Amino acid sequence: MAETQSFDIIILGGGPGGYVAAIRASQLGMKAAVVERENLGGICLNWGCIPTKALLRASEINHLLRNLGPYGFSAENVKFDFQAVIKRSRAVSKQLTDGVKFLMKKHKITVFDGTGKLAGKNKLSVSKDGKPVAELTAPHIILATGARARVIPGIEPDGKLIWSYREALVPNVMPKRLVVIGSGAIGSEFASFFCNMGSEVTLIEAMDRILPVEDAEISAFVQKSFTKQGMKVMTGVKVQGVRKEGESCTVIVEVAGKVSEIKADRVISAVGIVGNVEDIGLEGTAIKVDRTHIVVDEFSRTGEPGVYAIGDLTGAPWLAHKAMHEGVVCVEAIAGKHPHPMDTGNIPGCTYCRPQVASVGLTEAAAKAKGHEVKVGRFPFIGNGKAIAMGEVEGMIKTVFDAKTGEMLGAHMVGPEVTEMIQGYTIARGMETTEAELMHTIFPHPTVSETMHEAVLDAYGMALHI
Repeated sequence: MAETQSFDIIILGGGPGGYVAAIRASQLGMKAAVVERENLGGICLNWGCIPTKALLRASEINHLLRNLGPYGFSAENVKFDFQAVIKRSRAVSKQLTDGVKFLMKKHKITVFDGTGKLAGKNKLSVSKDGKPVAELTAPHIILATGARARVIPGIEPDGKLIWSYREALVPNVMPKRLVVIGSGAIGSEFASFFCNMGSEVTLIEAMDRILPVEDAEISAFVQKSFTKQGMKVMTGVKVQGVRKEGESCTVIVEVAGKVSEIKADRVISAVGIVGNVEDIGLEGTAIKVDRTHIVVDEFSRTGEPGVYAIGDLTGAPWLAHKAMHEGVVCVEAIAGKHPHPMDTGNIPGCTYCRPQVASVGLTEAAAKAKGHEVKVGRFPFIGNGKAIAMGEVEGMIKTVFDAKTGEMLGAHMVGPEVTEMIQGYTIARGMETTEAELMHTIFPHPTVSETMHEAVLDAYGMALHI
């Protein structure tokens, strides 16, 4: 018989949303437990956000070493150890997951290694390898089991020729020819990494443009840049299947009714994710599931009293920072702190390809579709002194304002380190600033962030450096 233990709150899943929720609960004086079946840190720290950024950093260095001429340097016989690049990314991941373990101990959070499942009102059972570990009870249970890669029939990852993001993070070979199916953030980042490391990359997208959730102007900019880098980009593509042929494969595609074949050594499938709603005890509860994601209210409450859900399990946007904030809001609501509900329109999105992409709020098209009369500002990096000094002039900032009220409806960036700069506009939206406050904000010179100021000024015909 498994041991029964009682807590104030139990979190099922130790990813970004889960472990942050547990920390906040501990800070608020709750006795918290986390149940995790694989690794603390979840997909983000182990198989997502963190290791991919380590790989992308390596590809940026490779690109720079092969393009030193403009800076007055030269390097001959530039080489890299591909497995050493992969090893470093895994080490970065381990350092951070070890950090999460330390945080659990620091905040006196009990961690159970095993698979958790709802087992009745206020109950969660934990098992490992089919054997019971513990029976847990708590008045509040947060489900944070995350999501996994969506699998398309005929393109199932096999770990050898067809990779999901997991295999793509620990490849045993550097593919000479690579096809990436799906041009969202995950697909575009992997395409960018392998292209900059020397692979012949073909990026395939079913929609009419890559990065389809971004502003159309930004998507077009990135596609042009990818093509310039030597990547082949195909949009409006229907993938009919993949034919395996020994140590290589052929991707069969249909574009505008015409069928063609693309030879590849490896294929990466990056066509979205599905929520991990199976085998967590939802049967017999009042919890509703919509297209593999649990339905929740603004404070992450499900239809079952005492049960909550956060993060990728609850749907888009599928971002670690969204999960973390949801976890904090959920726990603070449980504790009676009356937090503000999360506004998904103020969640920034970032893609770390080269060039980087970042955005917050509405695209120009979405703003117009909502009935806004808009003022749009643009400023290219070529007009920025710091960008020119850095040799990083590829990029632009785009701002979208309501013409009547001056409200910033959205901001869209493409270029060097824009993922670090988007937070400036995110804060502006959170504080409900208008164009007036942004215009009167003094940006330091010389910085790339000055492009943000200029893009605001340009929306009102006041840009200074173009």
